[in-house]
Amino acid sequence: MFKLPAFSKTGGHRVAPDMSNVDPSPRHLQVTNCPNNSYALANVAAVSPKDFPDNIYILVDNLFVFTTKQANEVPPGTIGFNGNQRTWGGWSLNQEVQVRAFDLFKYSGKQSYLGTLDLEISFRSRGKAVNTPFDQDELASHFVKCFESQIFSPTQYLIMDFKGFFFDLKVRNVQAIDLGDVEPSNSVSTGIEVKGILTNKTQINFFKGRDGLVNLKSSNSLRPRSDAVIRSDFKFEDLGVGGLDKEFTKIFRRAFASRIFPPAVIEKLGISHVKGLLLFGPPGTGKTLIARKIGTMLNAREPKIVNGPEILSKYVGSSEENIRNLFKDAEAEYKAKGEDSSLHIIIFDELDSVFKQRGSRGDGTGVGDNVVNQLLAKMDGVDQLNNILVIGMTNRKDLIDSALLRPGRFEVQVEIHLPDEKGRLQIFEIQTKKMRENNMMDKDVDLAELAALSKNFSGAEIEGLVKSASSFAINKTVNIGQGATKLNTKDITKLRVTREDFMNALSEVTPAFGINEEDLKTCVEGGMIIYSDRVNSILKNGARYVRQVRESDKSRLVSLLIHGPPGSGKTALAAAIALKSQFPFIRLISPNELSGMSENAKIAYIDSTFRDSYKSPLNILVIDSLETLVDWVPIGPRFSNNILQVLKVALKRKPPQDRRLLIMTTTSAYSVLQQMDILSCFDNEIAVPNMSSIDEFNNVMMDSKFLNDADRVKVINELAQISPKFNVGIKKALTNIETARHDDDPVSEIVELMAQSV
Repeated sequence: MFKLPAFSKTGGHRVAPDMSNVDPSPRHLQVTNCPNNSYALANVAAVSPKDFPDNIYILVDNLFVFTTKQANEVPPGTIGFNGNQRTWGGWSLNQEVQVRAFDLFKYSGKQSYLGTLDLEISFRSRGKAVNTPFDQDELASHFVKCFESQIFSPTQYLIMDFKGFFFDLKVRNVQAIDLGDVEPSNSVSTGIEVKGILTNKTQINFFKGRDGLVNLKSSNSLRPRSDAVIRSDFKFEDLGVGGLDKEFTKIFRRAFASRIFPPAVIEKLGISHVKGLLLFGPPGTGKTLIARKIGTMLNAREPKIVNGPEILSKYVGSSEENIRNLFKDAEAEYKAKGEDSSLHIIIFDELDSVFKQRGSRGDGTGVGDNVVNQLLAKMDGVDQLNNILVIGMTNRKDLIDSALLRPGRFEVQVEIHLPDEKGRLQIFEIQTKKMRENNMMDKDVDLAELAALSKNFSGAEIEGLVKSASSFAINKTVNIGQGATKLNTKDITKLRVTREDFMNALSEVTPAFGINEEDLKTCVEGGMIIYSDRVNSILKNGARYVRQVRESDKSRLVSLLIHGPPGSGKTALAAAIALKSQFPFIRLISPNELSGMSENAKIAYIDSTFRDSYKSPLNILVIDSLETLVDWVPIGPRFSNNILQVLKVALKRKPPQDRRLLIMTTTSAYSVLQQMDILSCFDNEIAVPNMSSIDEFNNVMMDSKFLNDADRVKVINELAQISPKFNVGIKKALTNIETARHDDDPVSEIVELMAQSV
């Protein structure tokens, strides 16, 4: 029926069969088992002589390519596959498949040969695994001998017999080339659509499978590691993590780059691999996501992921044993295989919950200290391991024991900070990818605009912003009445997330970090009135403290107490100093925000705000009306001692390294703070008195453009006759001016109001 295409000899090796005389029409065959082991080990498809010729390429289900081998035991209308082949194709016995002859050269052109072929190798039976080293060059030669001229593509499964051992092989990636090219023009691919013919010129690399049981060695010192931890086709953009390009580059350079090189090269350099990687930063910035994604880019053993508190146990010694168990597999393999052992990754989430500074606990048991000691010994003790990588994540780097942060342990410390505008744009592109691909986002949405408007948003908050915008769009198709909620099915096809939806979401979702510009600007909405040299001096002193925090290496923390009578302008001056500083993080703690909270809620809010003020390199925290925050009232007197103690500790707590904080606290009850013994918590004090002369009030009227020169002189003269002393706060004076401005006789009204205030 068919003419058998013969394999020709060219350059000492077989070449692809001639497919020109083979009928290309498809037919439907039933899947059956291959007749015997010779077919299974040859990686061929067993066919009936009545169906297909011998030694041709066939395409099954338009995706999977095999070489045929005739077998009289195979009934017509069936095709025999071994178990690995059926696993690759996802076929069951007796399942019908479409089969037709396949011409690779029409499919791929001249680039139809394999330049490189990367294979994962595992023992077919774990029970028969041995520690005998297998030479990769011998394996490659045997592989070519068994399967030369066959077509291979990524994800393909096959079985190979080598020196009496049966191995399962999986094609990891291939590089299709033109044999006439001096340099390959195609890159390595993991896509099943890329196919190529195996020749004796193909470079074959073996890598350990997931079980890591095959002990591979190489006589060629430049051959890639058999257990290279990074996939050869890995790209950072494939991880789907935006705004962290620099961080990923640093992580790769410090923690993984050396592990790609052959052990012989690293030995010549005289270096050891990095064993610890610490990710720290504010919540929601992607620390856990990075650790999760790192596992997808590795060919190492499955990472062991541990939440910090899971280590602790109620039994004596069990907590330390849990640490030892995490390293047990790595120790056993390192003793057996040395530098050829696989990489073992251990991921600790919430690292600060367990590995706190030794001696800081008050439990009296010493369990926490022992756990820290155990981890120190395992990471960089007497018996050093070079096949481990411990990844830790924390929001509180300052709580972690300092010995864990030195080189040899968590020496690579990467801060996962809030994304900048470019990073936010990347995150928006990732979060809206499906929305855009499925035409669910309106064309009026500008992601660059959203990135600019979402200042200080973390990655998690941007995700929440996209969800909020989607909810606004979905809500348009839902009728919510007094009865059942109804869905307008006709509007579903018109569902689009528009710019308006994102604008609504921006007003609904607010960032946890950044500048409270609205609150601060409210404090100085009337502007600054320099009514005397004292005000100018206060602003200059405040600017000096800002420069001190910004520039001094010894002043990571500066606390100021701005005190004076009520209405003297303390809060406005503090807000003006803060806004003029242009620090990236400015936060205001005001009694207005704590109104109605319980004592515990107030404590939590204050503590959280202080910790947030450590997230940026330069921070300013304005605490308004300290006596009101501690619930002080003169009747009794009464105040909240718990809130007071929290503030005492927070005011003296220095921020972490490379973080600077300026605290400006205002009070109208200086003597009360003196009795509370909190004045010692402040480095400096700034007094803000009331206006002390009529001339200063005249300057206020002039700056407020109140009355003409003659009327102002009249006001000043009348006030001088009423009282030679003048002691009025700027806030009261401005209020009186605005009241008098709307009176029929503003001169008489302002005189009367100021006389009452004096």
